[in-house]
This record gives sequence, structure tokens and C-alpha cells, in this order.
Amino acid sequence: MTSFVLLDAAANASEPNTFATVGMFAFWILIFVVMYFVLIRPQRKKQKEEEAMRGSVEIGDDVTTIGGIVGRVIAVRDDDETFVMETGSDRTRMRFKKWAISSIDTPEKQQKKSAEKEKNERKDKDKTEE
Repeated sequence: MTSFVLLDAAANASEPNTFATVGMFAFWILIFVVMYFVLIRPQRKKQKEEEAMRGSVEIGDDVTTIGGIVGRVIAVRDDDETFVMETGSDRTRMRFKKWAISSIDTPEKQQKKSAEKEKNERKDKDKTEE
């Protein structure tokens, strides 16, 4: 009789528990959702902002490249996504790809960017208060 009870308990232990399986899937789905909102979404938002910044380069803007070169844009070519920058006291001209722009240092554009940033922060704050 004792051996029959042990076999029955072993058979029940090997059966999958449906609630545990669903719970495990829900846990992993929750992990992926959290990872999306913590890592992926902010990265995509930052990429879009950088693309918009690089797309808004105009003649006369002061820019800094990812290599640390600082100068003024004197020509922009949209067909091959490049710009010509003049730098230094001897007015050396160099051609760069737009993806090499690290920041636009023109004071007017910086003020616009900070005003837009404050506006977006206010919108986010208003959304969280509701």
C-alpha cells in the first residue's frame, strides 16, 4: 500500500501545473515590457532627436563633430548627406557626413532647443498629474 501512495505522489509531481506555467510566461512578458520602456524606447527617442538635429543644419551654424572639431558650416549638400565646415584662423575647409555632427553650438538654436525641452517637460508633468 505504501508503494502505491508513493507512485501516485510521484505521478502528481510530474504533471505540469497550469497556473505556474502561465505565471512564468506572464513574468517573462513583464520583464520584456519593462526592458522596452527602460532601455529601447528612450534610445529610439534620442536617435530621433539626433536625426532631427542633424537634419536641421544650416549654413552659418557653429557645430562640433564627434571627433571634437569645432567650426562653422559654409555649405550643406542634402543629396549625399554631407556638409562643408570652415575651422581655424586660416579658414581650413573640411567636408563631413552629417552623422558626424555631435552638437549644434549656435546660440539661437540652443535657446530654441532648451525652450522645446522645457515645453516637453511641462507636457510630461501635466500628463502625470492627470
